[in-house]
Amino acid sequence: MIESPVFEKGYPDYEAVNRKPAMKLRYSEAFYSVQGEGKFVGVPSVFLRTFGCNFRCMNFGLENEPMRDEKQKMGIIRNQEVQDLLDAGVHETTKEFNDLPIIHTGCDTYASIYPEFKKFNKQATVDEVVEHLLSLTPNGKWVQDNGQDIHLIMTGGEPLLAWQRLYVELFEHPRMKDLRNITFETNTTQHLHKDLFNYLNNQDRIQVTWSCSPKLSVSGESWDSAIKPDVASEYNTVTGSDMYLKFVVATQSDFDEVKKAVDAYRSAGVECPVYLMPLGGRSEEYVLNVNQVAEACMAEGWRFTPRLHISLFGNAWGT
Repeated sequence: MIESPVFEKGYPDYEAVNRKPAMKLRYSEAFYSVQGEGKFVGVPSVFLRTFGCNFRCMNFGLENEPMRDEKQKMGIIRNQEVQDLLDAGVHETTKEFNDLPIIHTGCDTYASIYPEFKKFNKQATVDEVVEHLLSLTPNGKWVQDNGQDIHLIMTGGEPLLAWQRLYVELFEHPRMKDLRNITFETNTTQHLHKDLFNYLNNQDRIQVTWSCSPKLSVSGESWDSAIKPDVASEYNTVTGSDMYLKFVVATQSDFDEVKKAVDAYRSAGVECPVYLMPLGGRSEEYVLNVNQVAEACMAEGWRFTPRLHISLFGNAWGT
């Protein structure tokens, strides 16, 4: 485990940080695109998709399915589409990550959460990760000559698993000094490592945004495992950070569950914008849900977020 220093106001230069032998970060993909959802829709961004997740979200796109804990009791540990791919040996015969098939039920980033797909991951030191990220940006830098900045999106999987121990070193790398905006796309179940918490609280260079996407029962995850107001409250205490809640919805029962969840977060002192996003990994599914989700947003004063990347590129890796 890397022991990071205590960061105080006017955090030390990167060179002064006592770096331990290089720990490697495991990630599925890094790519440059426009942000497709949430507060920063349309903003050019580099996405770093870390490997691993505490959830499986097996039920997205399915109806009348048992919850994940019930499925596990029955010996079902994977979404059926993922199981079919494994049975067909796709994980063994496919050469490149971007050539893996797209699935239409369950978690659409399945290759970032199931261990059978680890061979497609990259394991890289912080130096190597930084080189990769900057190779994706225009002109190899975060702020362009016209003053516009490229955002960094930490996504997954779940980006706040053990990999967060490397993030202080990543964000303080000499070539990351002009980075201005980071968004963590999280399922909001993981507490912050003390070193990351201290660092974020005591720096004023980077605007941090928590894109909190708690999973509703439509995902197949249980309420008790998915709705963690105390975790959201912790994120909300990070000095100068911004936060919003984002829920994937499709039916009236989902809207009712959103109300219950928002009440739970508000009871914990979390007051922030609430976004609803239509379920749909395919354009045809997405279009079916758009109008009713927009109407629900207008009725409750919630905010609507599209899935812009689906409209622009379809459901594809690297978008």
